[in-house]
Amino acid sequence: MTILLTIDKIMVMKSISISEFKAKCLGLIEQVDKTRQPLQITRHGRPVAELVPAGPDRKRKFLGGMVGTGEIVGDIVSPIIDLDEIEVYRD
Repeated sequence: MTILLTIDKIMVMKSISISEFKAKCLGLIEQVDKTRQPLQITRHGRPVAELVPAGPDRKRKFLGGMVGTGEIVGDIVSPIIDLDEIEVYRD
């Protein structure tokens, strides 16, 4: 058993052997989904994986998801330095 400390609460992570996880996989996934408590999977007493509940379902699209979130605060067309300072541009 592993104790996880988070900012707002203490969670206890149960551990299960890999052979038992293999036998009860679908039921354990449902349990993690319902209880929102992670599960540690061990092999010979050593942790090898963690089953954690999925995060919130994202409503944003991949393409165009950031539309309207940026702001232009200056001139994005003009060069940053004076072109006369660059030797190639001098007459």
